Parts: sequence; structure tokens; C-alpha cells
Amino acid sequence: MAAVMPDTYEFYWNTSATKAFEKLADAYKDFWTPARREKAKALNLTAAQVVTLASIVDEETNATDEKPTIASVYYNRLQKGMLLQADPTVKFALQDFGLRRIRHGHTQFDSPYNTYQYKGLPPGPICTPSVKSIDAVLNMQQTDYIYFCARLDKPGYHAFAATYAEHLVNARKYQKRMNELGL
Repeated sequence: MAAVMPDTYEFYWNTSATKAFEKLADAYKDFWTPARREKAKALNLTAAQVVTLASIVDEETNATDEKPTIASVYYNRLQKGMLLQADPTVKFALQDFGLRRIRHGHTQFDSPYNTYQYKGLPPGPICTPSVKSIDAVLNMQQTDYIYFCARLDKPGYHAFAATYAEHLVNARKYQKRMNELGL
């Protein structure tokens, strides 16, 4: 479910479940302003789909300045009918959040959350994404990027590519260095 917005909520010990759910519903309504709803509509996404995509972006990087670019990669893949092939969804499907490197065997796990196996967005978010990640999706950069991989020269950042050939060059550099480091 994508109904709990990232925030700090204060509840007293005697708050009823009904009151707690009302507070969460009010926060959701307050967050999804007409402007945000229009941005989602312009992307042909529902609020829940935006939150699901933002959850993937959120788990992909902590680099706030890179989130709009990563969002564009996944959005471009969706628009082309490609598999998202998002590593964070594999970690979620496997419930192994300590994985540092996704290998072919990991991508074979059957789960609707495994975006290496199933097209489109997973059935729901893989985390409660930050507001910055949600807004990164709603305000994503327009790029022609389809691929990205981690950069070892700038930890936390990625090398982007519009073609598979460009991506292979980036990926081989990364894999070679990971192998040298024994990771």
C-alpha cells in the first residue's frame, strides 16, 4: 500500500486505531496537492504508482541530486515496455537487504517484486520513500537514458547511458573493479 506518507506522526498511547488511520489519511490528502496530482497525471501515473517508483529510486541512491535522473531511467524503461531490472526490487523480493552485488542467480527468484522477471512496476512500494524521492519522480529530468550502473570513482553515484553499448563499457569497468576488490 502506498497510503502512508513519510513523516513523523505523534500518537498517544490511547489513540484509537480509527483516529490513527484518520491521521494517516489526512497526511496523505495533504501531501497529494492538486499540483502533485497533475504532475502524476501528466506522467500517466497514479499516486500509488508514483510512490512505488519513488520507493525504487529511494533504495537506489542516497544522492538527492541524482534521484530525478534515476527516476527518468526507470520511467523511460516503463514507457518502452522494458523490464525495470531494478536491483532494489530483487533485494526486497529476497528479503536480503545486505546484498552488495546482485548476481544472475539472484535475478532468477520468482516474485512479483522481482523486476528482472516481471514487467512494469511491482505490486507496491518496497519502502516508504522520502518526500525528495517522490518529488524526484514527479519532477524527473527528461533524458534518453535507459541504463545506469554504480560508479566506484564517485561512491553513491552512477554512470548513465542511452545505449546498451555505452552501458556495457560502464558496467565492465565497474565489474572489473569490484572483482579486483573481491566484492
